Amino acid sequence: MKAKTHPKTVRRSVALARQLVDDVKAAAPPELRENLNRLVTVALQEFAAKRKERAFEEVMAQMAADPAIQAECAAISKEFAAAETDGLKND
Repeated sequence: MKAKTHPKTVRRSVALARQLVDDVKAAAPPELRENLNRLVTVALQEFAAKRKERAFEEVMAQMAADPAIQAECAAISKEFAAAETDGLKND
């Protein structure tokens, strides 16, 4: 039995407030202003990227606040402290 494949394009109809569309078109680069489909695609790509970035930052902040991670970082820093006196410049 063949597995069902999903199309690469998802078609949806959405209702957008006229003021939102006007505001977005005014802020968009010229090459996107008259292509609402492309404009929405780019906006969603940027939204997804920002959400992933925010999620990563939150996880990193949680790790930085973790006492076990802090202890491990302190131990590593202590082990490498001798290398800081090697006479090399920090440029």
